[in-house]
Amino acid sequence: MTFAHPFVLLWLLLLPALAWLKGKWGRNASFLYSSVDLVRPISGLKRSWAGRILAGLRWLALAVFIVALAQPRLVKGETEIKASGVDIVVALDMSGSMASLDFVENGHRVDRINMAREVLSKFIDGRPNDRIGLVVFATEPYIASPLTLDHDFLQTNLARLQLGVIDPNHTAIGSALMTALNQLNEIQSKSKIVILMTDGGENVFKVQPLTAADVAQTLKVKVYTIGIGLRGMAPMPYRDPYTGQMKTQLQPADVDEDTLQQIADKTGGKYYRADSADTMRRIYAEIDSLEKTQVEVKKYEHFDELYRPVGLGGLGLFLLEIILSQTVWRKLP
Repeated sequence: MTFAHPFVLLWLLLLPALAWLKGKWGRNASFLYSSVDLVRPISGLKRSWAGRILAGLRWLALAVFIVALAQPRLVKGETEIKASGVDIVVALDMSGSMASLDFVENGHRVDRINMAREVLSKFIDGRPNDRIGLVVFATEPYIASPLTLDHDFLQTNLARLQLGVIDPNHTAIGSALMTALNQLNEIQSKSKIVILMTDGGENVFKVQPLTAADVAQTLKVKVYTIGIGLRGMAPMPYRDPYTGQMKTQLQPADVDEDTLQQIADKTGGKYYRADSADTMRRIYAEIDSLEKTQVEVKKYEHFDELYRPVGLGGLGLFLLEIILSQTVWRKLP
């Protein structure tokens, strides 16, 4: 267990001094007598421990409140690990065309986005010591996960991705690549890589894809580009407006292979065409064979805050002292 504000615990050192001063000064007498002879008959009575117990509860409650203010936390993990010197940002297309049912798995049609997500998830599992980030894009790019060694967090965000969450009507390849490069720009590592997965071509033009490729070349970031989908015609699902049933219709695949090839060539990467489930797996297996170098990094994992239950414990002690002083050990005014 650690404390977010450990210096607050120094206040605990003041409590014994305060308790001693309070005991020395005492309280004003509840009754005044003109002569001690009036109370001699009861002078032999034993002193009650009630006052000490109540005072102890009050000081203990105050001590617990101070501990709560120091914000105790239970760290789930903080370990030194060997991490790869390869940092990877994956830019994943989430435009509407990614719903096309290009792939077949166990005799069932699988759409592009789910196929890409499944293979990417296994790729992440296979590289536990890499910092990996995730950028998703369609009309605009968004950071779904920053570069992280916390792959549980990354996998959770990957699993949550659904088509339609962002505007799916366009494909901003250049902007997506620039967003991925910004994630890598301030990182010191042996090798920086972007894996760009798309099934279309640039049609937003806020940032030209080849201009973004020039930036990647300057930053010495390799870009591996993957064109997703069948060549020629691909089955796109749609809902029949009359029957409400889901049907498919063939639409031409429009992967801009020439641009993706140029991006890869400029940056020292490689272009792949993923037109089947097996091909996509082989692509990621080849990328996975990249050279890895070992560096020491510290990995911090989540922790649980304990200040609320500790604070409630102090409040409970304080209320117990008040209840006892007003009932069982009621004091004279």
